[in-house]
Amino acid sequence: MTTLSACGGSNPLSGDVTLHMVAADYGDPKTGNSSKTYWDDLVSDFEQKNPHIKVQVDVLSWNVVDDTVAKMVKEGKAPDIAQIGAYANYAAADQLYSADDLFTISEQADFIPSMVTAGSVNRVQYGIPWVSSSRMFFYNKKLFKDAGIENPPTTWADIEQDAKKLKANGVPAPYGLPLGPEEPQAEALMWMLGADGGYTDSVGNYTFDSTSNIEALTWVKQHLVDQKLIQAKDPATTNRAEIFTDFLDGKAGMVMGHPTLFSQAKAAHLDVGVVPLPGESGPSVNTLGVADWMMAFKQNGNKDADGKFLQYVYQDQNSVKFLDEYGLLPVTTSTSQAMRTNPKDRDMVKFLDLLPDAIFYPVDKTSWAPVSDEEKKLIGSAMHTDPKTVLSKLQIDAETADAASDKAKASS
Repeated sequence: MTTLSACGGSNPLSGDVTLHMVAADYGDPKTGNSSKTYWDDLVSDFEQKNPHIKVQVDVLSWNVVDDTVAKMVKEGKAPDIAQIGAYANYAAADQLYSADDLFTISEQADFIPSMVTAGSVNRVQYGIPWVSSSRMFFYNKKLFKDAGIENPPTTWADIEQDAKKLKANGVPAPYGLPLGPEEPQAEALMWMLGADGGYTDSVGNYTFDSTSNIEALTWVKQHLVDQKLIQAKDPATTNRAEIFTDFLDGKAGMVMGHPTLFSQAKAAHLDVGVVPLPGESGPSVNTLGVADWMMAFKQNGNKDADGKFLQYVYQDQNSVKFLDEYGLLPVTTSTSQAMRTNPKDRDMVKFLDLLPDAIFYPVDKTSWAPVSDEEKKLIGSAMHTDPKTVLSKLQIDAETADAASDKAKASS
């Protein structure tokens, strides 16, 4: 977004307003790059330009930020603005301003369409995408060369054959498979997409136990796990962060990763190759897209001030600064174009190209949060038993959660 315009007309605020925002911390304690620095600088600049609006930002760890906001809302102390992982429950409870309330028509049109869809409930956008990422297939070029592998994989069969060669050449984790509780829903979905599967159908019904999904996880179990072509640790207890560390340390030959991992690999002087996700019979036409969300709560009635601040936050120069700091992708067309023309962002273009058609989690469903929590606990066990059994249980749980969500909406 390239301009700052008044929200809901050009009327100035009638009095002084203090906004309270809760934001997630994208920084790494090891490197001391907390997001607090970014928000402190941005708020300082904003307040100079808008003397009638003060903004207090509390930056919290991802481990607690969603629960903290949920508790605040439950206690009747909702923040004015929250930047967290999910919005749909609050939208369903009519607690959020819509994008129409906060942005001009041209500013709304600047959001990438696939993210507008992901941020909408009943075709009204309440979830404002903050940052995004798309996933690609990573491989260690040196390990490939040492094992005599000339080309990156394009199919599942290629992954299996390459993993066998890497294992024979002493690579500890030919393919890194993280299905531990941190983010297994991403790993599982990327394999499902390779078989044209996914978590929901075209009308939003859950499809955990679809033939395609069962086929995908059965292949992973039989061709990678059972043949010991993954890391030594049980995939059901292996988190993404561990696998990424192995990859950066040269111990894992292949992983599915995001732009931040690519930035980390370049910083570590790792010769890394990045290609589209291999699918069952060729490169997958889809990839996983992930977005984190901004939202503005109605409770305090500060719509105009919320809009004024958020319009400033989403200006290109402010967005790019955050994205560059954390190796993330934009959520607007104008910021995407700005990144494409910046030589230092050239490595991000391949990830950017995938965003418009990326498949996002069904975050518009109020049942997704509990369903996702349940999947995080269960999906790894599919590598120890018949995947169909696990996926069938997840399907039943998802349908139950969906029905409970619909009942709650009907009674509210």
